[in-house]
Amino acid sequence: MDWLAFSTENCSVQRTLDLVGEKWTLLIVRDAANGVRRFDDFRRHIGLSEAVLSDRLRKLTEAGILTTVPYREPGSRSRNEYRLTRKGWDLWPVLVALRQWGETHNPDPAGPVLDMRHSACGRPVRAVVACTGEHGALTPRDVTVEPGPGARPLT
Repeated sequence: MDWLAFSTENCSVQRTLDLVGEKWTLLIVRDAANGVRRFDDFRRHIGLSEAVLSDRLRKLTEAGILTTVPYREPGSRSRNEYRLTRKGWDLWPVLVALRQWGETHNPDPAGPVLDMRHSACGRPVRAVVACTGEHGALTPRDVTVEPGPGARPLT
């Protein structure tokens, strides 16, 4: 396949990055996956401005990655918590893969911030690319790439 012969206007990677490819957006998703729910907690933990956080939370909610759930502290007005939807949780393997890559190629000398282990056996967790036929982990050499039904010739 000659990749350069095809348009990338409708590429799923490009469309995904348009939605979640900005640094702060992925950090919000990371924190939500680790139990952060409230605006002030996101702001304090990630360290971004209220305006940027509001914008990113709005976009993630509009995209169906986060949903809002009202809560009210005694004596305070009603506010919203932000929780990952199923669509949002589907980004979890991406976060695991980014974490894995970072720990391999750009590690902190003190070690990883998180120690992810399988609850049932205690072994470390890692992201892999696998065949739907259950042939185990694959490398790029194991995969054939051909134009899909949405491929458009470059004009």
